[in-house]
Amino acid sequence: MENNGGREELARIGARSIPVVSRGDNFVFAQVIKDVVDFLDLEDDTAPELSPDELANRYLGNIETAIRLVRSMPDEHLERELPNRPRSWRVLMHHVFQIPSAFLDMEETGESLTHENLVALPPEDLQTSAQIADFGESVRSRFGAWWAGAKGEDFSGQVPTYFGGTTRHEMLERTVWHSTQHVRQIASLLEQAGITPDHPLTKADIQGLPLTDVVWDEG
Repeated sequence: MENNGGREELARIGARSIPVVSRGDNFVFAQVIKDVVDFLDLEDDTAPELSPDELANRYLGNIETAIRLVRSMPDEHLERELPNRPRSWRVLMHHVFQIPSAFLDMEETGESLTHENLVALPPEDLQTSAQIADFGESVRSRFGAWWAGAKGEDFSGQVPTYFGGTTRHEMLERTVWHSTQHVRQIASLLEQAGITPDHPLTKADIQGLPLTDVVWDEG
């Protein structure tokens, strides 16, 4: 977050990470849409629209798109900063794959999803687009292997996360839409670099996910 006043307000109310929705001194982490709807006393149906099977299969394709787009990014652009946020293009491209990696760590160990793992910076050996894409390949393979074992399991139970309780189904949905949104942003960055994205995500690829047409946050 670039706004100093915003950081001070988060510290005042005790929020250690973003996004959050606050009213006065009370706040709720906005990672789970249901929590936001309950906090604001809205009546929206926040249950995932897509089944776990649909989410997993959709995501395998979306990760493949991410890998292809990352490979086409020239290395000389990687240290440029994103619009409206102090994060480099390299960090964003790694984050696309770190999101499912953190989810899989939670699934495989049974330990809580941590904010530190979710936002972990790329290690020193991931300096080029090709190296980040190779990391993406390993995550896609790992996700596919996980799903081969998890398919047909119960996804209605609670899983442990740093932002509170959420169902396994909701956590899978969040992993998919969060990472998918960043895939859309990588396509936008390629365009900013003067490169036509090679088969970016389509409307069909995001259909059923809680995403809008907006690719970048304003301000």
